[in-house]
Amino acid sequence: MCEKSKIRKAVKESLEDYFTHLDGQPPHAVYDMVLACVEKPMIEYILDKVGGNQSKAAEILGINRNTLRKKMAQYNLE
Repeated sequence: MCEKSKIRKAVKESLEDYFTHLDGQPPHAVYDMVLACVEKPMIEYILDKVGGNQSKAAEILGINRNTLRKKMAQYNLE
């Protein structure tokens, strides 16, 4: 199984678990919840791997350095 398939499977299983445990409550802001659950640890991990070098982290993530800085502020990673 390729890495993309593993990630896709993990997200799907997590969503299945989320919907299973709603206990009658309506789902809310699922898109933002999933992005926050994935994006913050991904950014933290990449920044750690490159020793905090934002330019290298942005390159690995495939985003602009300014976008990375914005997301770091959003997740209090500064």
